[in-house]
Amino acid sequence: MNITPLQSSAAELPGQVSVCALITCFNRRDKTVACLRALGASEGLDSVVLRAVLVDDGSSDGTAQAVREEFPWVEIVVSDGSLYWCRGMHLAFATAMATGFDHYLWLNDDTMLKPDALSGMLRCEAELRERIAAPVIIVGSTADPLTGAPTYGGERRPSRLRPFSVRAVAPTEVAQRCDTLTGNVVLVPALAARRVGNLDSAFEHAMADTDYGLRAVRRGVQLWVAPRVQGTCAHNPVAGTYVDDSLSPSKRWQLMLDRKGLPWRSWLTFTRRHTGVMWPLYFAWPYAKLLIGSHLTTRLRRTRQAADPSGARSKK
Repeated sequence: MNITPLQSSAAELPGQVSVCALITCFNRRDKTVACLRALGASEGLDSVVLRAVLVDDGSSDGTAQAVREEFPWVEIVVSDGSLYWCRGMHLAFATAMATGFDHYLWLNDDTMLKPDALSGMLRCEAELRERIAAPVIIVGSTADPLTGAPTYGGERRPSRLRPFSVRAVAPTEVAQRCDTLTGNVVLVPALAARRVGNLDSAFEHAMADTDYGLRAVRRGVQLWVAPRVQGTCAHNPVAGTYVDDSLSPSKRWQLMLDRKGLPWRSWLTFTRRHTGVMWPLYFAWPYAKLLIGSHLTTRLRRTRQAADPSGARSKK
């Protein structure tokens, strides 16, 4: 494997292919460094030129400096903290595409790749390219580092009548088709990138990876889950988010409208794009569900307190 700075030409020797990893980060120095170490330790890449773009979105913990000192092959783009995941990855993707590579590897900085992960995904893409006329995107799968339970990867939509109901595709020993994806580790060949384009910066944080997968399929690009698990990544915790029903209704509403929740502008873009004429109902439903559920929970709590006021006081 040849690891070189991004500024040098992406041209390779005959038989070589170029891969540029795309990462965005914020104040997770140790995880970011560990992620890059795992990527740099990839095996089975004798004919691969590997580079990376890291967008440091305003970290104050020395992430950029640590990466700069240990990984001279990583191009660092520093932002002001306003990008979050989607717009950070959008900037990384745009920076890499301006140079041009054979493959682009989306990689979350909390995802630790196995040594053979990248070589396996490249091999999967090459095999599919030989027998499929359409461009393909290879979706990697992750597992919990402690339990080994599946966490992120490819997803299928079992019913067109429920467009946001998805089921994770468990990796097997062979590649499998999927309908959309989570963006923890995804290999996007140049042909697919040209057809689908960049991640849509209209999204403020999340949803952009799912949107990309759905847009790819719509434009004739096939999504395939790579064989076996490519790395480890824990599930994002539910506690402290808008789906945490232990929080007060007002706090859950506040978190829902936050960038890391379900911000209405991003959700509006997503529902209008992917649910057809029924988009107003799909758009309104999660907000209405939270408001109605919170109202019913409050009424139930008041009923219980009225029925047993002494018990209610004793729990305070």
